[in-house]
Amino acid sequence: MEHEKEKAGSGTTPHADEHQIESLQQPPNDEMGEGKKATMMSDLEIQKSIQGEAHFHRLGWKRMTIILIVQSIALGSLSIPKAFAILGMVPGVITCVCMGFVAIYAAFIVGLVKLKYPHVAHYVDAGQLLMGRFGERVFTFAFVILLVFVVGSHCLTGTIAFIKITGSSICSLTFGVVSAIILLLCAVPPSFTELAILGYIDFASILHPGPSGGCDTLVGVGEPNLTFTEALVAISNIVFAYAFAGAQFSFMSEMHTPKDYTKSILALGSAQVLIYTITGAVIYSFVGQTVQSPALLSTSPLISKIAFGCALPVIFISGANNTTVVCRFLHGRIYKDTVVQYVNTTKGWVTWIITITGITILSWVVAEAIPFFSELLGLCAALFVSGFSFWIPPIMWFRLLKEGHWYEYHNIVRAVFNLMVFIIGFFVFVCGTYSSIDEIIMKFHSGDISRPFSCNVA
Repeated sequence: MEHEKEKAGSGTTPHADEHQIESLQQPPNDEMGEGKKATMMSDLEIQKSIQGEAHFHRLGWKRMTIILIVQSIALGSLSIPKAFAILGMVPGVITCVCMGFVAIYAAFIVGLVKLKYPHVAHYVDAGQLLMGRFGERVFTFAFVILLVFVVGSHCLTGTIAFIKITGSSICSLTFGVVSAIILLLCAVPPSFTELAILGYIDFASILHPGPSGGCDTLVGVGEPNLTFTEALVAISNIVFAYAFAGAQFSFMSEMHTPKDYTKSILALGSAQVLIYTITGAVIYSFVGQTVQSPALLSTSPLISKIAFGCALPVIFISGANNTTVVCRFLHGRIYKDTVVQYVNTTKGWVTWIITITGITILSWVVAEAIPFFSELLGLCAALFVSGFSFWIPPIMWFRLLKEGHWYEYHNIVRAVFNLMVFIIGFFVFVCGTYSSIDEIIMKFHSGDISRPFSCNVA
């Protein structure tokens, strides 16, 4: 049924577009043929625009769910067991489940904003609604920087995977270049509908076997002498694993029936809570306090190779998905109101390839050049992810969705609930930022910061 909708969405031409074509088919004023040629070019651009609009509105809720899973249930699941080891089994499970429900609600609010303001194509547009031109600029910076860093983290994780799988003494920079090339190739399809096909492979890869071993007798008690910073880092890792709302506007812009987004959000949220809780609890129960992050490093050499091999689709397809999101925004802004934005002309494809290549190279360079990249990624997540996925959606409800005063009878319950979500998200923002900065300072003092473009080997 979904394919029938997609087919219907790309078939007929809207009457408004037919009228526009007819208006451009009037005889030219000059008689030398140049005017006619220009008119024909205009007709071609209109047809390409119509085809482009149809092509980028074929996403149904099932494929939307797959894309959201690709976006969110990726590297985050590999850091959950370590968070459980720090917090303990019971606090870990409670945090995992509660933050899952908060994330689902926040995503629901984001979807309502998209339905009320259909022109919001990316989160940056929501910033413009909230704070005008200033908000647009701030959100653009946060949106692009965060996604560039996320792509860089996937590139580094791919490097680790190749080193573990091959056991080679080749310089890690070589594997980094290979990872960047694979990320680039996976990001070539500009439409999320096509990317969803790769998403099925990604989803199967997410369910790969995890570390196994003897049960730790101390499991469940958490980290002894737990510090405030360590606890906040662990909680932040769980919170950021649920971060997907930052790309939700981008995905919903391709849906042929945007109101179906609730089905996708509920399916994704249920899958996240289930997978994260089971992954964290089971791996922690078998490995215990010695579990590492990513969790695949906690296995025996042979199992680690198999596990990293199974995880390669997660690493590269999920990473490429982030490349596509940020490049769709940049490419669409650069070529706004032109046929080039639809990537169905020669110029469109050339500029698209240049854009994804530039972002991929930038992500790789940033990841390799910053010696404390992982810690800086955590800081960016605290600064930006906590806002996109948790404390900004409640502000959207108060500013963009609320009808009447917040204390009116029909608003009071939702107002209180949104305030609670805001407090939780802002707590993560403040405390997560503090703990990330504190962790960076401790790494500098302990001398654990590596050199830029260091050539590590297995």
